[in-house]
Amino acid sequence: MTERNGGDTERWKHDGVRVIKGDQLDPNTTQTPGMFRQAAINHARVGAQKIWAGTVSIEPNAKTGVHHHGALESVIFVIRGKARMRWGTRLEYVAEAGPGDFIFVPPYVPHQEINADPDHVLECVLVRSDNDAVVVNITDVDPVEKPNEVHWVDPLHARPEKFGRPK
Repeated sequence: MTERNGGDTERWKHDGVRVIKGDQLDPNTTQTPGMFRQAAINHARVGAQKIWAGTVSIEPNAKTGVHHHGALESVIFVIRGKARMRWGTRLEYVAEAGPGDFIFVPPYVPHQEINADPDHVLECVLVRSDNDAVVVNITDVDPVEKPNEVHWVDPLHARPEKFGRPK
């Protein structure tokens, strides 16, 4: 096999693919009351330049403090449990996600994660668009009592009949 990039093959041995075992996650990352985050991928651990990835768990019936992640985009993948997300200036919107569902949180959106299951821990994988663990905890939110439920339908699936698909 020919080396295409000179001596890169030897360098890739230690600077290439990394496997972070589940029992090697780092709890020394910024936390929000009500949840427990552990870092798997970040600059300090693997040299990541553009992402942060890890896990988050929330105890049964618990909710996090209100927070946002600055200019970062976040993706949450639900592994186990039932996630209820509230967001907005007064947490006036709500949606739920279960195992296999993805949640997208845009930059600067105040939000709160809630474990909607009274018996089981909510377990998720979290990925952010930068390697900094930016968490801005917000303590002066006066949440609405009954948030508006949002059923998200992406633009491609908004009108199935338009594309010849059944409703």
